[in-house]
Amino acid sequence: MSFSLSTTVVSPEGEQLYTFEYAALVTKTSITLVKVYVELGVIEPIGSMLHPREIARIAQIQRLRQDLGLNMVGAAMVLDMAAEIAQLRAQLKAHQSHPRNTL
Repeated sequence: MSFSLSTTVVSPEGEQLYTFEYAALVTKTSITLVKVYVELGVIEPIGSMLHPREIARIAQIQRLRQDLGLNMVGAAMVLDMAAEIAQLRAQLKAHQSHPRNTL
Protein backbone atom coordinates (compact mmCIF):
# COMPACT_ATOMS: atom_id res chain seq x y z
CA MET A 1 0.00 0.00 0.00
CA SER A 2 1.45 3.36 -0.93
CA PHE A 3 0.35 6.74 0.32
CA SER A 4 1.56 10.30 0.18
CA LEU A 5 2.35 12.28 3.28
CA SER A 6 2.11 16.05 3.22
CA THR A 7 5.45 17.77 3.77
CA THR A 8 3.79 20.31 6.04
CA VAL A 9 1.19 20.53 8.78
CA VAL A 10 -0.05 23.41 10.88
CA SER A 11 0.42 23.18 14.65
CA PRO A 12 -2.39 24.04 17.08
CA GLU A 13 -0.61 27.39 17.55
CA GLY A 14 -0.91 28.07 13.81
CA GLU A 15 2.76 27.50 13.02
CA GLN A 16 3.83 25.65 9.89
CA LEU A 17 5.68 22.38 10.65
CA TYR A 18 7.69 20.28 8.20
CA THR A 19 8.67 16.62 7.79
CA PHE A 20 12.19 15.30 8.30
CA GLU A 21 12.20 14.51 4.57
CA TYR A 22 11.48 18.14 3.69
CA ALA A 23 14.16 19.33 6.13
CA ALA A 24 16.70 16.98 4.54
CA LEU A 25 15.76 18.20 1.07
CA VAL A 26 16.04 21.92 1.77
CA THR A 27 19.23 21.59 3.83
CA LYS A 28 20.81 19.28 1.24
CA THR A 29 21.47 16.56 3.79
CA SER A 30 19.95 13.14 4.49
CA ILE A 31 16.95 12.02 6.50
CA THR A 32 19.34 9.81 8.47
CA LEU A 33 21.41 12.83 9.48
CA VAL A 34 18.30 14.76 10.49
CA LYS A 35 17.34 11.80 12.70
CA VAL A 36 20.85 11.73 14.20
CA TYR A 37 20.51 15.42 15.07
CA VAL A 38 17.22 14.60 16.83
CA GLU A 39 18.75 11.64 18.70
CA LEU A 40 21.66 13.80 19.87
CA GLY A 41 19.30 16.57 20.96
CA VAL A 42 20.85 19.00 18.50
CA ILE A 43 17.40 19.83 17.11
CA GLU A 44 14.04 19.45 18.81
CA PRO A 45 11.17 17.99 16.81
CA ILE A 46 7.50 18.46 17.54
CA GLY A 47 6.41 14.84 17.29
CA SER A 48 7.74 13.77 13.92
CA MET A 49 7.72 17.29 12.49
CA LEU A 50 10.12 20.23 12.58
CA HIS A 51 9.58 23.94 13.13
CA PRO A 52 11.25 26.20 10.54
CA ARG A 53 13.74 27.42 13.19
CA GLU A 54 14.97 23.82 13.58
CA ILE A 55 15.41 23.50 9.81
CA ALA A 56 17.37 26.77 9.84
CA ARG A 57 19.47 25.34 12.70
CA ILE A 58 20.27 22.25 10.57
CA ALA A 59 21.43 24.55 7.75
CA GLN A 60 23.56 26.61 10.17
CA ILE A 61 25.13 23.45 11.61
CA GLN A 62 25.90 22.18 8.11
CA ARG A 63 27.60 25.50 7.24
CA LEU A 64 29.69 25.44 10.44
CA ARG A 65 30.69 21.86 9.74
CA GLN A 66 31.68 22.62 6.15
CA ASP A 67 33.24 26.06 6.66
CA LEU A 68 35.01 25.53 9.99
CA GLY A 69 35.37 21.75 10.09
CA LEU A 70 33.44 21.44 13.36
CA ASN A 71 31.72 18.21 14.27
CA MET A 72 27.95 18.32 14.67
CA VAL A 73 28.00 18.62 18.46
CA GLY A 74 30.62 21.37 18.31
CA ALA A 75 28.58 23.25 15.71
CA ALA A 76 25.46 22.93 17.89
CA MET A 77 27.42 24.28 20.86
CA VAL A 78 28.56 27.30 18.83
CA LEU A 79 24.94 28.06 17.89
CA ASP A 80 23.78 27.63 21.49
CA MET A 81 26.49 29.98 22.76
CA ALA A 82 25.68 32.54 20.07
CA ALA A 83 21.99 32.43 21.07
CA GLU A 84 22.90 32.81 24.74
CA ILE A 85 25.15 35.78 23.99
CA ALA A 86 22.35 37.42 21.99
CA GLN A 87 19.94 36.85 24.88
CA LEU A 88 22.39 38.30 27.40
CA ARG A 89 22.99 41.33 25.19
CA ALA A 90 19.23 41.92 24.96
CA GLN A 91 18.89 41.64 28.74
CA LEU A 92 21.80 44.04 29.26
CA LYS A 93 20.31 46.53 26.81
CA ALA A 94 16.92 46.31 28.55
CA HIS A 95 18.59 46.74 31.93
CA GLN A 96 20.58 49.76 30.74
CA SER A 97 17.49 51.44 29.29
CA HIS A 98 15.60 51.40 32.62
CA PRO A 99 16.37 54.17 35.12
CA ARG A 100 18.06 52.89 38.20
CA ASN A 101 15.93 52.63 41.30
CA THR A 102 17.45 54.27 44.28
CA LEU A 103 16.25 53.72 47.83
